[in-house]
Amino acid sequence: RGYLDNITAIGPRTVGSPENEVLAVNYLLEQIRGIERESTDAHKISVDIQRPTGSFSIDFLGGFTSYYANITNVVVKLEPRNGAEHAVLSNCHFDSVPNTPGASDDAVSCAVMLEILNTLSKSSESLQHAVIFLFNGAEENILQASHGFITQHEWAKSIRAFINLEAAGVGGKELVFQTGPENPWLVQAYVVAAKHPFASVVAQEIFQSGIIPADTDFRIYRDFGNVPGIDLAFIENGYIYHTEYDTSDRILTDSIQRAGDNILAVLKYLATSEKLAKSFEYRHGNVVFFDILGLFVLAYPARVGTIMNYITAAIAFFYLSKKVLQPKPRAVHNLKKLLTAFSLTLMSWVCTLVAVLMVAVFVSIIGRALSWYTHFYVSVSLYGTAAAAKLILVHMLAKKFFYKNVNEQYLGDVFFDASLMIWSIALAVMTQMGLCSAFVCTLWVAFPLLTKLMIHKEFSQKGATIKFIVMYMLGMFVPYLYMLYLSWTVFEMFTPVMGRSGSEIPPDIVLAGFIVIFTMILSSYFINFIYLVKSTKTTLVTLTTVFVVTLILVCSGIFFPYSSDAANPKPKRVFLQHTSRRFHDLGGNVVKSDSGIWINGFDYNGISHLTPHVPEINDTIRTPCEEQAPFCGLPWILPVHFMFRLVKNWYLPAPEILPRSPIQFELLSKELMPWNSVRLSFEVSGPSHMSLYVRPRAGSALSRWSLGDGMPVASLGGDYFVFYSRGLQAAPWRFWVELTAPEKHSDGIVSLAIAAHYFFGEDQKSPQLYALLERFPNWTFSSGWSCTYDLFVF
Repeated sequence: RGYLDNITAIGPRTVGSPENEVLAVNYLLEQIRGIERESTDAHKISVDIQRPTGSFSIDFLGGFTSYYANITNVVVKLEPRNGAEHAVLSNCHFDSVPNTPGASDDAVSCAVMLEILNTLSKSSESLQHAVIFLFNGAEENILQASHGFITQHEWAKSIRAFINLEAAGVGGKELVFQTGPENPWLVQAYVVAAKHPFASVVAQEIFQSGIIPADTDFRIYRDFGNVPGIDLAFIENGYIYHTEYDTSDRILTDSIQRAGDNILAVLKYLATSEKLAKSFEYRHGNVVFFDILGLFVLAYPARVGTIMNYITAAIAFFYLSKKVLQPKPRAVHNLKKLLTAFSLTLMSWVCTLVAVLMVAVFVSIIGRALSWYTHFYVSVSLYGTAAAAKLILVHMLAKKFFYKNVNEQYLGDVFFDASLMIWSIALAVMTQMGLCSAFVCTLWVAFPLLTKLMIHKEFSQKGATIKFIVMYMLGMFVPYLYMLYLSWTVFEMFTPVMGRSGSEIPPDIVLAGFIVIFTMILSSYFINFIYLVKSTKTTLVTLTTVFVVTLILVCSGIFFPYSSDAANPKPKRVFLQHTSRRFHDLGGNVVKSDSGIWINGFDYNGISHLTPHVPEINDTIRTPCEEQAPFCGLPWILPVHFMFRLVKNWYLPAPEILPRSPIQFELLSKELMPWNSVRLSFEVSGPSHMSLYVRPRAGSALSRWSLGDGMPVASLGGDYFVFYSRGLQAAPWRFWVELTAPEKHSDGIVSLAIAAHYFFGEDQKSPQLYALLERFPNWTFSSGWSCTYDLFVF
């Protein structure tokens, strides 16, 4: 805990700032030297400070290129006295996003790693392999320091596996949400060694699908180092992730202890494992893994899972076909009845989804999105009750008009079989797609089928008896319990993400969709009860009443989305950039210039809640798009333009800013190359963070450049984005771009813009920006900085 408090006491640790490059590094070195002095003779400790420079392209956030110069890594190697050929890597990052203390992301992981280094170094037992601890100093700059380490450090070649410690929330349990690629032995190591397991292949497949706008160093080690690993992250309370509230006092000691126990055990296991040395021999195959309520982890090879899934589906299909064929003369009639129930169930799901999404669209249109952000129960009583009521209504109507005089027991039986058929098809399809998450479907086929076979006599008796209901519930207990546990994890991760997913995605539609899916899943084997019980009127009326009351309250605006509650804040994120822009023509003359504070709300609500507090931020100052400039002529720090609608950001006129260390941008040379190409070479010097935006003019094309692997990668929308950052000091940034150009290009061949971002120091906030930030209500987290923007044509 002491380590954590001391790291966060340094304050925000932005790459390039003295806090990150000097104070944090000195603190880490001081602690490591202290640990080294007290280590036993069984170990040898080596320390290295690496300051890499490099460049790479990444397809994250629509694709962009990253360039870094002289950033900082603190690397420690703990190995047996006589050295080791192979190593396992443990990775954390000590930098933070601007304006935040970064306790959970990721100081706590670095504190845990220091403690593990301390524990291992004092042990008299010698390790078989080396353990490399990488305290990386530039992860928040989109994974730059890990790239510098894995592609340039001499120790990187010995690494056979890694553990990456991350955060997407503050405290709680740390979830294993990515493993591999392949290398099933790594999951087995976690299963055997971790004392308090929390792992899910479902989380892995959700994360790797790209629907969460985040990435970790895991990607860099996998893609650039070809090393397999385990990715862990704290996921609780993501509402304050990347905000000023991410302080050390919010992380419980239990959380730190738990993470330490797990990671120490897994590292120790890997560092003494025979498999680490021959990891390439064990690399094939994926693993299905999931924990059972945090008690233990079940893990088995995906190929075994595939066989199990197909066998389970086959048994279910065999059972269903046997039911249809009994008695044989009625086979066609039975099949018709089963397919009718199957179609009705699917139709009820579609109707429910459409109805609930219509409510979500209505709530979004009237400006009441995110009413559930601070009070999660609102989403359940709004969308959950609507979904359940709609499902019941569809089946009630079917029972009343479509199945007028049909035996209730027969209907209960046939709708049970219809649900079983849906799950069996889902199981076969997901297995065929190669999804490891198909094990969830296996639970929903195997347990209900066993239950049915055990109590099939009770199914045919009149009315739903108490004995029948109790036995039925017991049989369904395992899939229901697991599904509730899984849905808690999913909502724990996803709900906070909705507050930082940009102004394009309507969060109510996403959350309503999730709630409908979970309602469908949880109700799938209870639809038959609608046909078994005499009446569901009371249930329907109750659900409808709760829904209507909640909807009225939501429309009235009684549920304010954000909270400044000191114990449990749920702030609105707002980013403000005091910007001075200059647009130059082909001759280098300034043809247009302006200054203003550019304001972006990070969620769907934009600034509607802010206008009453800061009246000048209103819809009359919406940001115009400069069509001729790349990225609309706006100083994006990252290419997240596709997540924000221009109608939902604002440009408040403000005085020009004059940074004490302005950017220097110079065209060094222009060379004619073969094949009608022109090479333009540039030199830039400026603050620690700069963004370069490139757009070839009509008829021209960007063919090569001196960045990344030499092949330009376009962002969404077709412009090119380069993210630059440096450590404390760095030589001026030199690069060239090569364009193929038409014979006549009187209006130039390329528009090139550069933005300089001042994230710390005396240039960070202008008096006007300070004054504006002071007026923001306490339920916002407002991050502000100054920047300049210059557009040139060449």
